[in-house]
Amino acid sequence: MSQQERAAFMAASEGKSHPAQLQNRIDHVVAVLSGKGGVGKSSVAALLAVALNQKGKRVGVLDADITGPSIPRMFGLHGSPTVLPEGVLPVQTRTGIKVMSINLVLSTEDEAVIWRGPLISSTIKQFWTDVVWGDLDYLMVDLPPGTSDASLTVMQSIPLSGIMLVTSPQDLAGMVVRKAARMAQHLGVPILGLVENMSYVLCPKCGEHIDIFGPSQAERTALKLHTPLVGRLPLDPQLARLCDAGKVEEYAMPLFEPVAAHVAKTASRSK
Repeated sequence: MSQQERAAFMAASEGKSHPAQLQNRIDHVVAVLSGKGGVGKSSVAALLAVALNQKGKRVGVLDADITGPSIPRMFGLHGSPTVLPEGVLPVQTRTGIKVMSINLVLSTEDEAVIWRGPLISSTIKQFWTDVVWGDLDYLMVDLPPGTSDASLTVMQSIPLSGIMLVTSPQDLAGMVVRKAARMAQHLGVPILGLVENMSYVLCPKCGEHIDIFGPSQAERTALKLHTPLVGRLPLDPQLARLCDAGKVEEYAMPLFEPVAAHVAKTASRSK
């Protein structure tokens, strides 16, 4: 059974009618997964959404990291979603990217989500079935670290076009991301490629690449997974400042454009 067939089966087995889904026309759903926390997975998901949006695509972001949501802060979102009889309207960013996250419905963004797996899985499903996404070219799904219930729910219940993997230079990170990749392969989800984040720092004086986390292991990881290494992204203090300020859409990202172009090309191919 393919991943697309599995998602359709899971939806049919629940036997529920979801009015919001009747209004949604989403061409490509791309999940961003790292396996290991702290490698910049959410930053990559946000930057992919921004890059595709800048190319005139209609884009949404489903924040499936229920216990550690960061997408709303990156985009400077503080409003609550509007609830209509037919479903929930996602909150829109300054440039029109549609976002749904648990942090948009909490009383404060610092409130902890202390839920067990079944409730987390149910919430993720609702973000897919009960949110009025409308017409989208791309829906980015920011997955939490690891291979537990949340990631399993997304891969089994949402018809993914593919997954982008995010790692960092250390082989330890590569080992954990390979576990996440094996999970995707077992569930029949296409792996679109691998991005190495925080790969190096550019010296502000001479422009030299400084490998502050040691030599890159990304090519080795990509080779083991039989997937392309799409890009090596620097550790950039400017990106951190803009994300903290809720202005990720203002980040200049010429190095990221090839990554977005690869996602657009391969996601269309795997549809």
